[in-house]
Parts: sequence; structure tokens; C-alpha cells
Amino acid sequence: MKILVCISNVPDTTSKITFTNDNTAFNTAGVQFIINPYDEIALSKAVELAEGGKGTVTVINVGDASTDATIRKALAIGADNAVRVNAIPRDAWFVAQQIANYAKENAFDLILTGRESIDYNGAQVGAILAELLEIPSVSIAKKVDVATDSVTIEREIEGGKEVLTAKLPIVIGTAEGVAEPKIPNMRGIMGARSKPLEVLEPTAVDTLSQIVKYETPAPRGTVTLVDPAEVDKLVSLLHDEAKVI
Repeated sequence: MKILVCISNVPDTTSKITFTNDNTAFNTAGVQFIINPYDEIALSKAVELAEGGKGTVTVINVGDASTDATIRKALAIGADNAVRVNAIPRDAWFVAQQIANYAKENAFDLILTGRESIDYNGAQVGAILAELLEIPSVSIAKKVDVATDSVTIEREIEGGKEVLTAKLPIVIGTAEGVAEPKIPNMRGIMGARSKPLEVLEPTAVDTLSQIVKYETPAPRGTVTLVDPAEVDKLVSLLHDEAKVI
């Protein structure tokens, strides 16, 4: 089985986020980058499925050379080889197009992504990718079981869970529960240095969206304490100031 795992390079959750160029660009100075945690779950599941000679795992990332360290960590976790499309990932449409171009030429049986990236939380790449490849997609998978030519997927829905079956190939967006993230051991870290990392130039893609400006959330307001006996005051504040009733 040939498995492709799409990974993104995201700021660590402890990083302080600021912007430059009149709030039109993310300031990367001093920011620690990591594999997107949901993508790491997808990668761990892929490695699990391929263990014992049952398949191969390729990771793909759209990014410049600064993402190589993240890709090498993915190789240390257990991916067999890696591909980097040498471009800044400007939006989900652009990223999906680059991955689709590569996937079309290499006929993967299973494509795994994280449910979303923790920086933009768009959850768009997997669905767009599947549409471009003309194959099914399922998002927010909590459990994935693969048979010879099919897959059973379990995911949570409102009030319960949903179990789906589909033929391979398919794109699956993974969430917590699919696999425990694997921690690279010393052997994996050393081996990652010699594993192949192919760099491809991007193909031209029409620009369909543009980031105009970033804004940080407004600071939280002060807390107003109301005595339990002052019900009328509480109602007035909720109506006139908070405007929630």
C-alpha cells in the first residue's frame, strides 16, 4: 500500500503571534515551528499501517527551505521518503493543487491529512484535494481501519457516531483517537538524515483569494460583579451592555 501524508509547518502553540508589513504578514521572527499536531496523528497512523512491510509512507509539504527541519522530523517518526513543493503556501486552493499534481503522478492508495491546521483552522485542503483527484473524502475521522481495497472510518456526529465504508483510494482527515503520536527515537533521528527528500518546483495556480489584513483578538473587558440580590441590575447589564438578551 502506498500512503501519502500531507503535513504542514505551523507555529508552536506557545508562540507569541505578531504581524508585520502593516499587519499583512505573519512575523516568523523567534517563532518555533512544529508539525501540525493533527498531521502528526495522520503520520503516526500511516506508519502503523505500513509496519512490517505492508506499505510505504511518503510525506509531502508545501513550503520553502525553512520547513526542512519539520519534514526531517516526519522522516524520523517513520516516513520512508518526503517531498517538498518549493513555495510559500498562500491558501488552501494553492496547496491542494500542488499536492494533487504530485499525487496524480504517483497513484497513492490512501491519502491522510490532519482534520485542520492549528494556525488557520480552515479544514479545506483535504476536501479540495479529493475533488481534484476525483476520489472520496471523509473528514474528522476518529478511527480508521484499512482492509485490502477498502477502509472503514468512524467519526463523531451530533448525538452519536457515524461508521462509513469506502473503496480505496480515498482522502481522510484525521482527528484525535486515530493513532497515538509517535516520538522519534535515536535510530529514527539518525536514519532520517539519509532518507530522500525530493524538492519540486510549484506549478502555476490562479490566485483566488488574498489575505488583506491580520488582526489579533480584542482584549477581554473587565469583569463586573453583581450581587445575587440585584437581579434587576443584572438583567439591565445583560440587555444594555452585553446585548445578549
